[in-house]
Amino acid sequence: MSTTNMERSTEASNETQPVRPMPRGAPSAAYRLVEEMLSQADIEIGGERPWDIRLLAQGVPERVLAQGNLGLGEAYMEGQWECDELDQFFARVMRAHIDEKIHPSRLVLHALRARLLNRQTARRAWKVGQVHYDIGNEFYEAMLDSRMTYTCGYWAAGAHTLEAAQEEKLDLICRKLQLRPGMRLLDIGCGWGSLMGFAAEYYDVECVGVTISQEQADWGRQRYAGMPIEFRLQDYRTLNERFDRIASVGMFEHVGAKNYRTYMEVAHRCLDEDGLFVLHTIGKNQRHSTPDPWIDRYIFPNGELPSIGHIGDAAGGLFVVEDLHNFGADYDRTLMAWHANVEAAWPQFAEQMGERFHRMWRYYLLSCAGAFRARDIQLWQWVLSKGGIPGGYRRPAVR
Repeated sequence: MSTTNMERSTEASNETQPVRPMPRGAPSAAYRLVEEMLSQADIEIGGERPWDIRLLAQGVPERVLAQGNLGLGEAYMEGQWECDELDQFFARVMRAHIDEKIHPSRLVLHALRARLLNRQTARRAWKVGQVHYDIGNEFYEAMLDSRMTYTCGYWAAGAHTLEAAQEEKLDLICRKLQLRPGMRLLDIGCGWGSLMGFAAEYYDVECVGVTISQEQADWGRQRYAGMPIEFRLQDYRTLNERFDRIASVGMFEHVGAKNYRTYMEVAHRCLDEDGLFVLHTIGKNQRHSTPDPWIDRYIFPNGELPSIGHIGDAAGGLFVVEDLHNFGADYDRTLMAWHANVEAAWPQFAEQMGERFHRMWRYYLLSCAGAFRARDIQLWQWVLSKGGIPGGYRRPAVR
């Protein structure tokens, strides 16, 4: 486990304030306002149900009103409030759209930066690899399936375990790509190489994957040594060679709106004229929304979820949309499985990584599970072609 990278992922750890006990007396105006908002989602402060919350320190309502989810998340990391089942809490908050009713005055600069700046330049793009993906392969080996698939599983009929759901997803992508022996597959944002390994093993194709994570590339090269798989530590914008097929699974969330068109132009120039491109990405329901400030600071620096419109605009004139498949509800189950794995393995990481990291990771996995459960965010698989498949494209049936 890399201590340096673990420290980067919790870069604000030295900024925490000591927990001050809750004062006695009449509740503050901020407390009453937050209490009233939560009641709209049937959440009580000090209640006994799994989704109710307990305030353990002063100032939490004030932090929430001033900083939204950034204040709420940091207060949780610091042990200032507790909830037995965070996933249920967040599912209720988002179904009731409580997050949309809070307008944090202290985050205006964050919103302006997200709107005006290109936060995913070729130089900045490497930060998420260092902060998130390079915290240590041992941790991800404990959390993920045996192939290290860090994207939504496909819980189709017969998939009752995380391992099975991930294999179903990898096979679904391969069938959507209509892979045949001898083809060359480009994986943009290949992670630890799960798709390439599966495609090479079961579909007899050659694979090239690009990643901005040194840890991922090192792990993948060792795991798939001797197979027709090449890992490149490379920014996608520098790609300029042709492939029969392209896949990009869980990477588009790191591209940023200022670069969506550039990304599609890279995919277009790298795809053969009769090729297929599968884009697998989380997406948001509203075009004009700001990246979550807590996720941006602690989990995925400079990330941004696209909308349907963003992707359509970026692909316009370059690709024909052959198919669009939403199975975002499956991400809830995937995240809950990852959380269970982290909790089961935590004793082996506790001393080195610390309780603040533990609470950060729990907040990340369970808040995201709640968001997918509430259908606040989605998971899309797009199938794109350059000029349209003669006679039309048929999505492969669930097996």
